[in-house]
Amino acid sequence: MRVPLSQVADMAAYIAKNKIRPKPEWQKNLAQADDSKNPFKIVHAQIPSIGGERKPHPMIHKRFPLVMMLEPLHACNLTCTGCGRIREYESSIRERLSLEQCLKAVDECNAPMVSICGGEPLLYPEIGPLVKAILDRGKYIQLCTNGMFLPRKLKEFTPHPGLVFNVHLDGMEKNHDLAVERQGVFKDAIDGVKAAKAAGFKVFSNTTVYKETDMHEIWQLFEYLEQFGVDGHSISPAYGYSAVNDREIFLTREDVYEKFKDIDKFSKRFPLASSPVYMEFLKGQRDLPCTAWGMPTYNVKGWKGPCYLITDGHYGTFEELMTKVPWENYGTGNDPRCQDCMVHCGYEPSAAYGINSKFSDSFKSLSWLLS
Repeated sequence: MRVPLSQVADMAAYIAKNKIRPKPEWQKNLAQADDSKNPFKIVHAQIPSIGGERKPHPMIHKRFPLVMMLEPLHACNLTCTGCGRIREYESSIRERLSLEQCLKAVDECNAPMVSICGGEPLLYPEIGPLVKAILDRGKYIQLCTNGMFLPRKLKEFTPHPGLVFNVHLDGMEKNHDLAVERQGVFKDAIDGVKAAKAAGFKVFSNTTVYKETDMHEIWQLFEYLEQFGVDGHSISPAYGYSAVNDREIFLTREDVYEKFKDIDKFSKRFPLASSPVYMEFLKGQRDLPCTAWGMPTYNVKGWKGPCYLITDGHYGTFEELMTKVPWENYGTGNDPRCQDCMVHCGYEPSAAYGINSKFSDSFKSLSWLLS
């Protein structure tokens, strides 16, 4: 199975409960009323031809989070070409959240899954206690890492069905090392994968697809990882957001359709973590609206809005993020910065929420889970 039945049941129950009775305090729209008091001016440029024809978002008044993106620090031992964190947060690169701040944010958001990212989260001094405390709260964790520190840091963790190490691998050795701008990283990451699997941990690979990515090489990568018993593969198209907007390496929406046209073959052959509805979206066979509030981000500046990739403000509380971001101004057709975005943090929640669902979706999902 791609996902344990217990996790599927927990997530399904959480979604059903919140769709029926979402927290009313998260559904208020205070963006306009409090704009003059907001120290971070929300800037957006709506597409004039679309603005007058926009329809209300199907989840705009039923907002709740699915996955919390927790960034305890932005420091990293690498300078990956496609990463915006070390550039966007250059002024605060040496800052980090306290353990208490991290756990307060986890409790405040109360999403069932926490993705611990960064930066390189294994550089966080309290990473072991942080993971334990989150698991003790009954959450599921994906710890996103470049894998280089895994062999020496594994002693800080205990294998747990709710914990996954998500190791960044953007291709085979030559191209992965080019992407992270350092030789030897691929070998170190593979050593980390092997060490984690030998110690009894669940491990996923995490791949970003760029304009120059050869999908045949990604197939080769997944085949190569089979020998180590890797449990799953996360894959998502690269998106040229403002911090690293180099159009030569990032994908347009048409590029994404071309890159992912054969993703069904990957799904049948390998344990992809992406849902079948999201994969249809990547192929251009399904329309999904962005639900960025489904994967909110918390870091040293606060709650990042509107999403993991675009920063128009930081908010002191999760409720402020949910109510002061003008969500209707974002997404394809609303803000030009969103035009080519198809990344998982904006659209996997939409698939999970069941937006634009079809009768056959439940059968597709069940087949996918059991394969």
